[in-house]
Amino acid sequence: MVVTGAGIITGLGCGWAANAEGFRTGRKVFRPVTRFDTSRQRCQLAAEADPPAPPATRLPPKLERRLDRAAIMLLLAAHEAWSQAGWRPADAPAIVLGTTSGEMAFGQAYLRQALAAPAGRREQATRVVHYLAPRQGLDLCDAFGFQAPVSIIANACASGANAIGQAFQLVRTGRAARALTGGYDALSHLTFAGFDALHALSPTGCRPFAAGRDGLLLGEGAALLALESLAGAQARGATILGEILGYGTATDTHHLTQPHPDGDAALAAMNRACAGAGLRPDQIDYINAHGTATPQNDATEAAALNRWAGTDAARPAVSSTKAGIGHLLGAAGAVEAVACLMALRGQWLPPQVGDEPADPACRFNLVRKPTPAALATALSNSFGFGGANACLIFGRGR
Repeated sequence: MVVTGAGIITGLGCGWAANAEGFRTGRKVFRPVTRFDTSRQRCQLAAEADPPAPPATRLPPKLERRLDRAAIMLLLAAHEAWSQAGWRPADAPAIVLGTTSGEMAFGQAYLRQALAAPAGRREQATRVVHYLAPRQGLDLCDAFGFQAPVSIIANACASGANAIGQAFQLVRTGRAARALTGGYDALSHLTFAGFDALHALSPTGCRPFAAGRDGLLLGEGAALLALESLAGAQARGATILGEILGYGTATDTHHLTQPHPDGDAALAAMNRACAGAGLRPDQIDYINAHGTATPQNDATEAAALNRWAGTDAARPAVSSTKAGIGHLLGAAGAVEAVACLMALRGQWLPPQVGDEPADPACRFNLVRKPTPAALATALSNSFGFGGANACLIFGRGR
C-alpha cells in the first residue's frame, strides 16, 4: 500500500515544503491566541494556522462563503494531496476522515444565539447542518467532483490515525481501489476552555517527556493522504512518497480520560502494527510519539515504549512533533503521519528542540536537535481519550 499524495496545513504553514522544513528544524510556532478571548483561561497560547484562501472548487459561491476554518483547511490539504497524486475526479476514491471538533464554530454560534435570544431562529438551521462532520466530507466531494462514499472517524486524539488505518484496510482488502484519508480540526473556544478546565493546558510551554512537563498546548490544521496499491501506482508511473506497512489499534477501557498507567493498550496497538508489517521493534528506526507533554500521558507512553522495545529500548529515536505545533486533536495522527513520510523521504529525524532534563522513565533516544539519519521505517503513535489507541508504520518506499 503506497502514498502517492500528501497535503498538509499546520501552524508551520500550508503545504509540504513549509511543514517539512519546520519539522526538520524543530521549529516552534506557539503564539497568543487571536481567534477568541482567552483572558479567563490559565493558558493563552496555541499554534494557530494561517490558512490562505481556499483553492478553486466546484462549490457554489453561497456555500463557499459559509465555509469555516476547519472546512477551508480540509479543502487545502485535500487539494494538495489530490493534485500530487495526479488522480482525476472520475477515479472516485473512498474518503475516510477523522475529526473531533470539526466545525465547532457553528455549534458555538448556535449556542450563543440560543442563550442570547432563545426565540430567534435566524441561521440556526444552517449552523446545525454545517456543524455536523459529515457535512464537511460531503462539501469535500462537491468541491472537487468526487462521487465516493464518505466515512467519519471520531474517537478523540486517535481519529486521524484510525481514519488512515481504516482507509488502508479498505484498499488492502480490495473494497476500494484508492482512498483519500486523514484528519482535520480547528481551534475552538469551547474545546480550548474545556482542556484548560481539566488543567491539561500548560501555562509554561509544551515539553513532551521533560521531567518538569506540566501540560499540552493546542494547535490546528489538516493533513490528507492519497492511498493506492503499489501495482496501481506503478502502472500509471506515479511518484511514491512512502508505503504504509502496518496498522494496529486497541482500546483499554481503563478510564474516560486517563490511559492505563502501564500502557497496556498502547503496547497492544504497537505490537499489532508490527505484526501487520512483519517487523520486529528493533527494525523500527524512528518513532513519532503521541507525546502530549501531560504528566500522565507521557509516563504511560514511556512505559509502553520501554516494554515494547525490551532490552533494546535505548536504540530507537523518539520525538514528539507536538512540541512545535501543538496537539491537533482529531488531525494529530494524520499530521504526524505526514511528518513521518517527510522524515523518511528527507532522511532526517524531527527534533523537539530543548535542553530540559528528560523524565528518567524515558529509556529511549529522545531527539533534541536536527539530525540526519538513514531511515527505512517509522512508527507513529496516537493515543486518545477513552482508551482509543492507534499506531501506523510507514516505509521509505520503493
